[in-house]
Amino acid sequence: MAVSARLFARGGFDATSMRDIAGEAGMLAGSMYYHFPSKNDLIAAVYEQGVAEIGSAVDSALAEREAPWARLEAACVAHLESLLADRAHAAVMTADLSRLDPKLRRRLVTLRDGYERRFVDLVAALPLAPGTDRTLWRLQLLGALNWTPTWYRADGKSPATIARALVAALRTSAAEAS
Repeated sequence: MAVSARLFARGGFDATSMRDIAGEAGMLAGSMYYHFPSKNDLIAAVYEQGVAEIGSAVDSALAEREAPWARLEAACVAHLESLLADRAHAAVMTADLSRLDPKLRRRLVTLRDGYERRFVDLVAALPLAPGTDRTLWRLQLLGALNWTPTWYRADGKSPATIARALVAALRTSAAEAS
């Protein structure tokens, strides 16, 4: 799974073959099909593993918080720390899904939406100004978090600092709007 994530991240889904993955993993190409009937099943498994890992980190962070803004901040910190801890999974999970086979795209979008339900609930609990489009607000937040791997440098600000600053900026703009 780790080899698959790394190769998908490096070359993209279309450019990575099951033979490439098998070779890098030290397996025979045909052996890959014993575990995954198709490359679509493999990318779905990699994606699902990444979603489960980030979801678990976010759920653990939320268990310790009660106030709405503190819960959102904890979720964002956990999301970003998890996303940046494994750059290969991050690349797979934040990739543009629009070019994938429609059936595979629906499968991955369903996984993504299940994970993002946490953020729907978190944003719903926030004291935002009346008339705030909470869907756009949430998508702006997740977009900023998920774009971070493209510019993040390990020798710069920590993932937690970045996540907290993002939430603080959004909180300030929400307070000014009310």
